[in-house]
Amino acid sequence: MKKLSDIRPRKKTSIEEKVAPPKPSQPRKLLAHPDGKRRPSGLAKQNWFKKHRLLLIVFATLLVAAAVAVCLSLYFLSNKQTNTDQLSEPKKAEPVRYYSPLTGRETTEEKSKRPISAVMIENSPEARPQSGLREAGAVFEAIAEGGITRFVALFQEADVDLIGPVRSARPYFLEWAAAFDPALAHVGGSDQALQMLRSGRYGLNIDEIKPTIWRVKDRRAPHNAYTSTAELLKYQENHGKTSSDFTAWERLETAEKYDCECLEDEVCDCEAPTKQIFLNISSNLYNVTYDWDETTNTYKRSQGGRPHFSRDADRVETQIAPDVVIAIMVNQSLAADRLHNQIVTSGSGKAYIFQGGRKVEGTWSKASAPEQIKFLDADGKELKLNRGQIWITAVPSGRGVTWK
Repeated sequence: MKKLSDIRPRKKTSIEEKVAPPKPSQPRKLLAHPDGKRRPSGLAKQNWFKKHRLLLIVFATLLVAAAVAVCLSLYFLSNKQTNTDQLSEPKKAEPVRYYSPLTGRETTEEKSKRPISAVMIENSPEARPQSGLREAGAVFEAIAEGGITRFVALFQEADVDLIGPVRSARPYFLEWAAAFDPALAHVGGSDQALQMLRSGRYGLNIDEIKPTIWRVKDRRAPHNAYTSTAELLKYQENHGKTSSDFTAWERLETAEKYDCECLEDEVCDCEAPTKQIFLNISSNLYNVTYDWDETTNTYKRSQGGRPHFSRDADRVETQIAPDVVIAIMVNQSLAADRLHNQIVTSGSGKAYIFQGGRKVEGTWSKASAPEQIKFLDADGKELKLNRGQIWITAVPSGRGVTWK
């Protein structure tokens, strides 16, 4: 029988091993990051986001803004590329427009570069109806002698088969025409005018040279000399004159036309249209009246109390109707021979400009014979004129210009 002393007591360690007291809590381990760094897990991660929320919002905003900027850049670059592609694509060329420097009217390239042809045309009763006056681009009118008026008519783009009757030249007509660098057709002239033409400073001289100027049989001399633009251009080309260097009058893009309408019960401060013009030049046979035609925006011309007609080569008569009418007041006197007149063309004076049913009281100005005559308003500003024919009449000081 075993003694109690022989029985070995259990090892405390064994009991402790079986029932192990709980180990004290340890701090939560951090998870390992793939790159070897430690990162917070769970709760720590939430705390990190809370702590850096503002920074994250700013970062997100910047990221969105950057994305928007990239999208806009791509959009505009795409549009730019599209526009570039469109520009690179061949387009139908816009037609080139050419305008006559003399009249401002649209014409062909060839006609816009033609030299100016000037023709002295008489206005005695035996010369009426004249030919070519309706087609002229510009006309200067003044008294030659004895109260009888005469014209110098200027042509550029018009093709006119009959112009005349051609008569003699006077100095002041040459000075007005000289500003257009023309060839001037005439039949003789005063001694002073012929000297001026022979000097070569007043244009190419065409003094009744055949076949440029010819005589017709249905009128009596000296009222039967005629020419044409075709013959005048041929003569100029044969003499090396293929263009004219001159300062053109400024033209309006859109024609001026009276458009002010007032109701009966309405206060209206616009001036009434000028529908009729009277130019007292010398006598009833040569005084001029213009009636504004609102439909065509032109001024129908009458002289001697009758409509002033221009007859073409087919004997068709049409009333002359310029687009712009200008009356210039001039100093006129008898020349030393007590026969011919002399008119001062340089300097300045009173002018009345009529276009589109409107009237402007201004001044004319011409520095010298080779310089272009200008038309200024009351403030001294050069007026722009309607496109088309301009008719300029020199009215002696002491005579009148009236309208209604």
